[in-house]
Amino acid sequence: MSETKQCMKLRLTDEKPSIFGSKAGGLGYLPHEMDVPTNKLGNQLRLLIQINCSDVELDNFPKQGLLQFWILNDSMAGLGFDDPTDQEGFRIVYHPFIDETVTEMELTFKVFGNPFDDEEAFPIKGEFAVEMTVTEENSDDCADEDSLMSGHKIGGFPLLTKNDPRRDNDYHNFLLLQLDSDFVSDLDQNGKYIFREKVMWGDAGTAEFFINREALKLLDFSDVIYHWDNT
Repeated sequence: MSETKQCMKLRLTDEKPSIFGSKAGGLGYLPHEMDVPTNKLGNQLRLLIQINCSDVELDNFPKQGLLQFWILNDSMAGLGFDDPTDQEGFRIVYHPFIDETVTEMELTFKVFGNPFDDEEAFPIKGEFAVEMTVTEENSDDCADEDSLMSGHKIGGFPLLTKNDPRRDNDYHNFLLLQLDSDFVSDLDQNGKYIFREKVMWGDAGTAEFFINREALKLLDFSDVIYHWDNT
């Protein structure tokens, strides 16, 4: 039986993003009184992506503020193996209000290095503005990896290349975010095409975050599954 789901398709652009807007990579917005999220050892997490909720046209999604996804910049990109909901290597942060007196320079001074930080390993290869388009996906069109399941999105059907990390699909029933590997071809000075990565999970994999739809309505981001896998 076919099923239709509403979703927001995300596109990463090369425009300089605002610290208050939807963006991937770079500095994440933080209120004056808040520091960069850390794990138990005091190692800072890095901004994967932040979503300005006013850009999202989906039921049950917050209508204002910023929703942020932070991950540890280690060899496994903060992935936990024992409990995919344990927000030790990743963190979901919701800011219901945005203080536009915060400056980019102020955020820069809040970031310090970790001993294992590796820019080459971090999934986001730069800093990108995020554009969004509302659309619908039908389960009949989601039969393989080249279907509508691929790409960056909120809502819709996930692209699970190997395993489904959800022990109970009925509970974590909303795709809070999917970030796919993303690379484009550009012309160099000699007119030759070169490939440039925007997002890369391992060997061209995909990452997903799942939440319960009712918890999302209540703005409760304490029980979110984070998962990524190779193709």
